[in-house]
Amino acid sequence: MPAPRTQTPIHGVRRGWILAIPLAAAALAAAACSSGSTTSSSSTPSATSAASPSAASPTAGAAAAGAATIKTGHTSLGAVLTDGKGITVYLFEADTTTKPTCYGACTKLWPPVLTTGTPVAGSGAKISLLGTVKRTDGKVQVTYAGHPLYYFAKSTAAGDVSGQGVNGFGANWDAVKPSGAQAG
Repeated sequence: MPAPRTQTPIHGVRRGWILAIPLAAAALAAAACSSGSTTSSSSTPSATSAASPSAASPTAGAAAAGAATIKTGHTSLGAVLTDGKGITVYLFEADTTTKPTCYGACTKLWPPVLTTGTPVAGSGAKISLLGTVKRTDGKVQVTYAGHPLYYFAKSTAAGDVSGQGVNGFGANWDAVKPSGAQAG
């Protein structure tokens, strides 16, 4: 006759899962804090990309929490602007001034590139073209050559330009060249 098996009571398994969920959430939060991100999810890029300025120089290598980095990346469209992690950023053709027009449902697919510090010009980006604009919710969005910048929620890997030329929310979306012009 086989020896009886010892089984873990079901409440012990539940307790393990209940404890694992807050621990996983804390680990994700810690990872987000260590990268300087203020907002993230598994399907969209973080809203800020930290890494850079020191108090003395906006292009110095020292990290500043919450300061978005805009640099260039190489894609099938050539050189385009990306965040510090290489995720392509876009402009919305409906934004005819520095004031963003993408709000509500629009931001679910096109999250704004946010910063809590002075944006940093990384490799290939021009500090003179970087700026910010205050959104209606009080958050600060990064601009480049006067264009508010956005992510495309479905473009989550470095070099991905799947948001290029998408027509949505009343106008086209375009990657941005280092000159500030539309790509493609």
